[in-house]
Amino acid sequence: METVEKITSPELHEVKSYHEGEGPNHNPALERNFSFWSCLGLAFAILNSWNAMAASMSVALPSGGSIAMVWGLPVSAVGTLLMAVSLAEAAHAFPTTGGQYDWTFCVAPKRLRVGLSFVAGWAATTGWIALVAANSIMTSNFVMGIISLLHPNFQSHPYQIFLLYLAMTLLAYLLNTFAVRVLPWIDTGAMMWSMLGIVTVMITLLACASGEYQPAKAVFATWTNTTGWPDGMAFMLSLLQSVLGFTAFDAVSHLSEEMPRPSINAPKAMVIAVFIGSVTGWLFLVILLLCLKDLDAATTATTGPLIEIYRQVTGSNAGTTCLVMFNLLAMFFACQGACTVASRLLMTFGRDNGMAGLSHYLGSVHPRLLVPQWSVLFVAVVVVIFGLINLGSSVALNAIISSAIVFLQVSYFIPILCIFLRGEEAFGDAPRSWSLGRWRRPINAFALVFLTATTVCFFFPPGVPVTGSTMSYVVVVFAIGMLLALGVWVGSARKVFNGPSEMEARLIEGRRMAGSEPPGAND
Repeated sequence: METVEKITSPELHEVKSYHEGEGPNHNPALERNFSFWSCLGLAFAILNSWNAMAASMSVALPSGGSIAMVWGLPVSAVGTLLMAVSLAEAAHAFPTTGGQYDWTFCVAPKRLRVGLSFVAGWAATTGWIALVAANSIMTSNFVMGIISLLHPNFQSHPYQIFLLYLAMTLLAYLLNTFAVRVLPWIDTGAMMWSMLGIVTVMITLLACASGEYQPAKAVFATWTNTTGWPDGMAFMLSLLQSVLGFTAFDAVSHLSEEMPRPSINAPKAMVIAVFIGSVTGWLFLVILLLCLKDLDAATTATTGPLIEIYRQVTGSNAGTTCLVMFNLLAMFFACQGACTVASRLLMTFGRDNGMAGLSHYLGSVHPRLLVPQWSVLFVAVVVVIFGLINLGSSVALNAIISSAIVFLQVSYFIPILCIFLRGEEAFGDAPRSWSLGRWRRPINAFALVFLTATTVCFFFPPGVPVTGSTMSYVVVVFAIGMLLALGVWVGSARKVFNGPSEMEARLIEGRRMAGSEPPGAND
């Protein structure tokens, strides 16, 4: 194992605690409960690619139909893998809980690093909170879909979905506050449940279809565009479904203080989770489209497309309900896992004075529960506010999903751009057992192109003409988020926020846990 020099990046020796010695003495307050497998389980449970794509089929079906689903996924998978590999190199060099927030500070030019890390931190935090909301509303939609299936005359209302949404959010809050020591077991179980679910569902669908499959042309070469947008734009909008299935691959990086060997385990889990998600997601969508009977009926069903396809294939409400339970529970696991990550990222950002007057509370850890209880509560409250969109918009799912993706992709874009522009200089003398080398700039460049194209397109409404109930609320959400960030920066953060506090101590601790830093290096 190679030895490590104490100074790890060009100017990190100048980093001080955010209160000139009054900041936290960086001995991690959180227990290292997460093994590599539980970390991979968390990453896979949050990505939950096959299930996320199943739950958001209503996004892609009007924007290209089967072609958009089958061929849009590989496009998104390649783009996301390029992003994951780009950021995995940063996670390996800088194994800290802040993820892209910390990485930006480490790789950005000295004169820009504080401001850029603030924007990246704010975008990442907001994106993760929006992702909790997206998972919660998709879980609620599954419950409501089952009710509509079993009671055909039942007429759902937005407030009913909102009440289910509140229940899912509350349960995720309670688990993340009072059951933190069993969360690694839940996350490992979530991965097993998801894998069992996809295998069971695919075998059941193939068996029930009994050879009555759709022709290959219907699956791989049928284009359906009912959005009103030109075909090219419709295809770009359809990528929202598959990008959702890969968004949040950075999850495990925010648990660096709770896992062994974070500089090794975090980047491995990030890339492996995307790869597994892309393979399982594509197989699931192909089998789903092969076995369905009536695509138009699935598109317009009150139960949602997935439940209608299950019903068409099985011919049984009971069988459909059993299959949907795999999706429902897997989606809830993704919700609670996203809540875990969002609260840890918020804790880190608050610890560094990035949340104005709330920083003292959000950066704290409960001494008995060993959980950032105020951060978890804050996440739950903001998720509830996000859910209000569902009461006033018929395309709330699109808006919430788009908001999560846009904020997270902004947080990915910033560190990747810095690495692309600075190259090897961005990493200074940070110890690494591997690097992208001469492939770095091409990989970064393609990742940046994909990020730019999809982020811009996801601001557009899902169809035209646009009405008050079908407008793209992501524009409003993003504007509010950025205006709040500007207000916090002008009001207080520019005076007290100096970037990640005690960065050198965090890096030494992360590398010590990987075995590359001798004990006592931080004494």
